Amino acid sequence: MGSGVVQKQSAHRETSEECRSCLECSRDNGCVRCPERLFLFLQREGMSHHGTCLHACPAGHYGQRGKDINRCMKCRSSDCEHCFSRDFCTRCKPGFQLHKGKCLTRCPEGTFAHHTDCLEDCLPAPLGEWSDWSVCLHDGATCGFRWGKQTRTRGDGHSGRTSKEKAASLCPSYSETQKCRMKKKCPTGERGRKEG
Repeated sequence: MGSGVVQKQSAHRETSEECRSCLECSRDNGCVRCPERLFLFLQREGMSHHGTCLHACPAGHYGQRGKDINRCMKCRSSDCEHCFSRDFCTRCKPGFQLHKGKCLTRCPEGTFAHHTDCLEDCLPAPLGEWSDWSVCLHDGATCGFRWGKQTRTRGDGHSGRTSKEKAASLCPSYSETQKCRMKKKCPTGERGRKEG
């Protein structure tokens, strides 16, 4: 009897739960196209692939934005849990240490294991507490500008820290600088008084 019209599966939008996030969906392969900001994640199921549209790629994958489609791509290393690009890992699977984007079973010489990372060896002596932040200055003036800079420092402090606390200080620096907001208008008579 009827030589009915064959329905084109790939170009229509399914109403099923798994097609809700797709722009285009196939009954057999799930999502085929995703909305602009979402990533297409293809999972192999036997001989075929099944697509899902996701806000963030799953473990072992990274998001690659393209002109027409954003895809979830597999990290090259199977020891990598999260990667920034194919070859640069940002978090390793348990049992591995992260060093310069690679997952290693042991930290290389000149580094030490801290949590899940390999960090450069630091000065053995712990540093003291940070000083208070300095006055906010711009070219030596305390007002008259929107932004200035302030610094703080620390010296050798020989408080009885444990080795765990030393490791937590993680290659400490002796001084830090940060941007700070200043009073744009100087109080009458001050005219950007310089600090002495």
